[in-house]
Amino acid sequence: MGLSDAELDAVRAIERSDGADDDLGSFFADAVQARPVREVRVEPFLIARHPLTVAQARHWLPDYEDSFAESDSHTARFEDDLEDLLEALPFRLPSEAEWEYAARAGTTTLTFRGDGIPDEDQVLDDFADDERTAAAENAFGLAAMGSANEICADVWIPHFTDAPMDARPRTGDGPRVVRGGGGDLSPWQGCDEWLLLLSATRCERQDFTAVRPVAPVPTG
Repeated sequence: MGLSDAELDAVRAIERSDGADDDLGSFFADAVQARPVREVRVEPFLIARHPLTVAQARHWLPDYEDSFAESDSHTARFEDDLEDLLEALPFRLPSEAEWEYAARAGTTTLTFRGDGIPDEDQVLDDFADDERTAAAENAFGLAAMGSANEICADVWIPHFTDAPMDARPRTGDGPRVVRGGGGDLSPWQGCDEWLLLLSATRCERQDFTAVRPVAPVPTG
């Protein structure tokens, strides 16, 4: 878990090849926020194939409205209504460790697709098209990992020093962690939005967010 030396080298290679839009100095300066790299034990869990859609959100919050979404099959974004959703939802948020495990799907590259810059056409927000959704899946069958600004259960701490060696979320006061967000800036405007698709990219929550529910594996 975390942003490895190999991944940092892969981003440097992209920058040297003029693949980046701007100087990536700020990205490398902030890399400490996703380090040190460590091995984490993740117990089995269930996670949604994609973030909650507007239609799904209305199942739990009948009065939910979303000015960002173009249709009911688009990703639902939550701001002031997030706590209301979490109270109504019979599922929980993923921990950061669970989210990154799900996003990597067994890979150690920048994204589950490899070490190159993801194609903007692969950023998915509309889940009405089963064929397109399937094309956006990783090896675990999870679609659009990294596309939406997805909230995790962990409180924001700008590093992994002394973080748990299992998948428990870090708790405390303050904003939660968000993962992903490349699709929230689509269409891309040439400010290296692709960096938000990286499996290890993490940020402090500032505004609206998507939710990808998690549940324990049934027993018995």
